[in-house]
Amino acid sequence: MVGISAAFVALAALFWGLSGGIGGILTAQGWDPVVVSLYRGVIGLLFVLAWLGLRPQGSGLANSRLWFWSVIAGVGVAGNFAFYFISIAKGSVAVAATLMYCAPVFVYLVSFTLKLERPTMGKWTAIAMVMLGIVLLTGVYEIGAGDVTPIAAGAGLLSGLSYAVFIFGFKYAAPHGSPQAILVVAFAVLITILFWFSDSHQAVAVLTTPDWPLFVILGVFGAGLSFIFYIVGLNRTAPAVASIVAMVEPVTASLFGLLILNENLALLQFFGMGLILVTVTALSVYSSTQDEPLTINPADE
Repeated sequence: MVGISAAFVALAALFWGLSGGIGGILTAQGWDPVVVSLYRGVIGLLFVLAWLGLRPQGSGLANSRLWFWSVIAGVGVAGNFAFYFISIAKGSVAVAATLMYCAPVFVYLVSFTLKLERPTMGKWTAIAMVMLGIVLLTGVYEIGAGDVTPIAAGAGLLSGLSYAVFIFGFKYAAPHGSPQAILVVAFAVLITILFWFSDSHQAVAVLTTPDWPLFVILGVFGAGLSFIFYIVGLNRTAPAVASIVAMVEPVTASLFGLLILNENLALLQFFGMGLILVTVTALSVYSSTQDEPLTINPADE
C-alpha cells in the first residue's frame, strides 16, 4: 500500500511537470499566461467539486477559519499558476520550474520572520546554496547571459513565493475541514482573481479554439487529477519520501522544455539547477525527519 501511495505522489508530480510543458506550448502560441492559468484552475475546480460531492463528510465549510485560510491558499495558488506561466512565456520551462521549486526556501524565511521556526546554521547554509544556484541558473552574474530575462527570473521566484503562501494557507486550513473543501474554496478564489486580470477576449476565444484539447489536458492533469492523487498518496507516504519523489516535477518540466520545446541551458545553468534541486530536496527531507512545525514539501500544491 505504501508503494502505491508513493506512486500516486510521483504521478501527481509527473502531471505537474508535464503541465509546465503544455503551458509552454500554449504561451508560445500566443495565449495569455493568465488565461492559461485561469482555465487550469476552472477545470481543477470541477474535479475537486466532484471529489467534495463524493466525500462531503467533515467538509468544515461552516467553519469561518477554514474559509479564511482557504482564501489565503487561493491567493497563493492563483499567484503560483500565473507567475509560473509568465516565467515560462518570458523565459523557459526549465528555469521557471526550478525557480518555482525554491518555494521551501520562502517558507523558511517567512517562518524565521514570524518566529515559527528557529534558524540554524544548517538551514542558513542550505538557503545560501539555493541562492547560489539561482544566481547560476538565471545568469545574473553576467549581463545578457543566456535567455533568462529579468521578468522570467522575477516571475519564477514570485511563483515560488506564491507557492509558499499556498502552503501556509493549506496547512492552517487543514485542521478545520477536509482537503477537498479547502481546494474548492481555493480554486474558486483563484478563478475570481485570474478572471479579473485575464484578457477577456482570449478567455472567450478558448471555447472555440482548435487548441482547446491542450487546455483540457492542462486542467485535468495539472490541477484536477494531480491534486487528488497527491493528497490521497500523501496520506500513506512519509513526508521525507514525498519530498524526494516530488523532484519528479521540476525534472519532468525541464526535460520537456529541453527535448520538446528545444530550450537550451549553459553548463553553469545546469549546475545551478542541480544545486537547487538537491539542496531543496535535502532541506525538505531534513524538515520531515525533524518533525518541524511546517511541512515544506515542494509538491504541497
